[in-house]
Amino acid sequence: MTFEQGLVCSLLVVLLVLFAWGRWRYDLIAAGAMITVVAAGLISAEQALQGFGHPAVVTVAAVLVISRALRNCGIVDLIASKLVPYTHSTAGHITVLTGVVTLASAFMNNVGALALMLPVALATAARRERSPSILLMPLAFGSLLGGLITLIGTPPNIIIANFRAHSQGEPFSMFAFSPVGLGVALVGVVFIATVGWRLIPQHRTGRRAAERLFEISDYIVEVRAVEGSKLVGKKLAEIAAQTNEEVVPVGMVRGKDRFIHPAGWRLIRTG
Repeated sequence: MTFEQGLVCSLLVVLLVLFAWGRWRYDLIAAGAMITVVAAGLISAEQALQGFGHPAVVTVAAVLVISRALRNCGIVDLIASKLVPYTHSTAGHITVLTGVVTLASAFMNNVGALALMLPVALATAARRERSPSILLMPLAFGSLLGGLITLIGTPPNIIIANFRAHSQGEPFSMFAFSPVGLGVALVGVVFIATVGWRLIPQHRTGRRAAERLFEISDYIVEVRAVEGSKLVGKKLAEIAAQTNEEVVPVGMVRGKDRFIHPAGWRLIRTG
């Protein structure tokens, strides 16, 4: 083994340890590894930066932008709120949430879909006085299964399509993965909704423990917009962006209307 090979192997081991440790952010670790290989002369700076122009990287970035747009316009939240009445039974609760996140992750980044549905899962768990643990794992599996359905569902699909385009001159189409991915996703959702969730260790925590999940390093306040406030007329998405999402609206009361996880396009009005 040459010195360069040994250095690369050592760097990979260090990366795995740091990723498993979880103390530092993954992007910082990856950037540090890139700087290390350039500083060691293993690759040139041009080669290190070449990957950022790869079609797969650009496509994943575009999917993340689309995911944020879907979050701000409230499409997924609207669908989820309509399905809340079907969460009376545990099996129905898991089926609804898993089905929605599976469908959403087929057309957006699976991490983005999971981030959208996570507050819904926690809120409905508190409302039904169920342990969140039986909802979170099925939710994660659903986001992974949904990514199998379409080309943009998950980054590996994009990478494979790009590789096929270079090797055979024709990439996979948007729904080329659907015949197999849709079947796998359906079987997976059915298994999770009928058998899988029963295998998850359940810690009956009820409403108080579910509410404590929201109180870890965060808190909830109720605010009324009054005449002359600088917030009046602004969109909820603007407030979240201006505060680096440290202030996130989780509900809105407007007269007799109640909005849970209101869409980002909604305006703040007085009263």
